[in-house]
Amino acid sequence: MTLASHPECRATAVYIALGILPDGTKEILGIWIEQTEGAKFWLRVMNELKNRGVGDILIAVVDGLKGFPEAINAVFPQTVVQTCIVHLIRNSMGFASWKDRKAIAQSLRSVYRAANAEAGLVALEAFEEGPWGQKYPAIAQSWRRHWEQVIPFFAFSEPIRRIIYTTNAIEALNSKLRRAVRTRGHFPSDEATMKLLYLVLNHAAQEWKRPPREWFEAKTQFAVIFGDRFVV
Repeated sequence: MTLASHPECRATAVYIALGILPDGTKEILGIWIEQTEGAKFWLRVMNELKNRGVGDILIAVVDGLKGFPEAINAVFPQTVVQTCIVHLIRNSMGFASWKDRKAIAQSLRSVYRAANAEAGLVALEAFEEGPWGQKYPAIAQSWRRHWEQVIPFFAFSEPIRRIIYTTNAIEALNSKLRRAVRTRGHFPSDEATMKLLYLVLNHAAQEWKRPPREWFEAKTQFAVIFGDRFVV
């Protein structure tokens, strides 16, 4: 999310990392204020998380930030990097006219709801060769560019896919932060910004009492897939 700070009224980007612990509970891992993003910034973020005690990341769900997947694997080489499917769908809609978006979104369901990666690729090829793929070729091209980071999603059952296919948990936090920021308009310093955001995030964290109802099944599958790395 972005906000304005005083006195220069410069736009400032705020980044949040949210972790899901082995017991299914959520924890805010960090918050950063940065003017520009890129591989060097993300590498610093990942090293900071590691130095602060994050020992391992099994799955990282990212939303297309440049250089982020590479930075994650540079510090945590065993981490499976998963593209946010919802973000990819929204990005696809950006290539299409408003009147076609509902039909295109429906057509893309055959890709991300396929039984496995092979079937998903077949569905993507069918979409690419179909009327929507022909009319908007950039959509299939976008999915192909991210395909290696879409594939991990297919290893899981439908209930677990609903957990890892989106960064909606982060977006929900961003929504709370934006509401708080709008009441202030601008901030005298980054420190003042951080204080307000910390209070909002701390209040949000107090509402996280239970893991998702799909988590019991997720734990069983994670234990099989990740073995000794998944420690409850």
